Amino acid sequence: MNVNGHPYHSIWLGDDGWSVCIIDQTALPHDFVIRSLRSVGDAAEAIATMRVRGAPLIGATAAYGIALAMREAADDFALASACDLLGATRPTAVNLRWALERMRHMLAPLTASERCAEAYAQAAALCDEDVSINRRIGEHGLHLIRSLWERGPRSGATLHILTHCNAGWLATVDWGTALAPIYLAHDAGIPLHIWVDETRPRNQGAALTAWELAAHGVPLDLVVDNAGGHLMQRGLVDLCLVGTDRTARNGDVCNKIGTYLKALSAADNDVPFHVALPGPTIDWALADGVADIPIEERDGSEVTEVRGVLADGTPGSVRITPPAVEARNFAFDVTPARLVSGLITERGACAASEEGLLSLYPEKRSLLP
Repeated sequence: MNVNGHPYHSIWLGDDGWSVCIIDQTALPHDFVIRSLRSVGDAAEAIATMRVRGAPLIGATAAYGIALAMREAADDFALASACDLLGATRPTAVNLRWALERMRHMLAPLTASERCAEAYAQAAALCDEDVSINRRIGEHGLHLIRSLWERGPRSGATLHILTHCNAGWLATVDWGTALAPIYLAHDAGIPLHIWVDETRPRNQGAALTAWELAAHGVPLDLVVDNAGGHLMQRGLVDLCLVGTDRTARNGDVCNKIGTYLKALSAADNDVPFHVALPGPTIDWALADGVADIPIEERDGSEVTEVRGVLADGTPGSVRITPPAVEARNFAFDVTPARLVSGLITERGACAASEEGLLSLYPEKRSLLP
């Protein structure tokens, strides 16, 4: 994607050929900051503090974190230690575990002298695959958007789509998941308008999705998180389209906190609710997402404080609660499959069910009990 006329992925190798560059998403939308990761510790810190976020990008960053670790030491202990360090950063997004298992599987049989070069090669391949996967998600999602537009929007001649959190190119290596169909539909000339949820408490919608869409020229309006039901009630939403950090094999989807409430409102107002996801975010080991997906709980200061630009133009935080108030900060919720109209993957669209997913990924049947 382009930023000020310059093409970017969200993660890439530095000019020195070994350090790893990222866009620091904690600085957006006010500053465009590129950071260099030079150790596995840097990669772990970037994931934990959400300098990088979004399930696919977390996985890509973890893969490059292993490569950075192998550059320092490539024995079995170093490999295991790096996987443990990175694996402990965030519990919900399954791509983190998937990427680390893939790297461990590819590197473990090699000698220590072979591991560094192979780690970099595997991390680069993983990133290239992510770009391809997300482009195909966009193409399959475009079919859905086109069919809704041809059927006729509920209000006027513009198709209105509601998003939640950020599932754009910043959450992946490029293109995004839920935003990829929007980019392709906009570029195809379909008249779109996006309702962008602010997505408290970290405001990924306000800070990241709005920034991305505006940069691409897609018409949008930012709304508070609780406006979605009102908009659907008034016939102002034709489609809810979100991403997911982990999908259980029964079709339950785990996404940023507040997604479940949007799905309930969509069901009550007969608005299609679709979820875009790459194959690596499917957790085939989980039969019940509501019961079994671990929900990350982050520091309460993300709720009690709001980051932004202060009156003097510098970035900072302000507290919005009384000093003695503490907050619970649940980062994700799980939307049951019964509320999901359909899943959009790189292999096509399917019902949110075990059989629906297996129709696209039949090779996974052998993994099931």
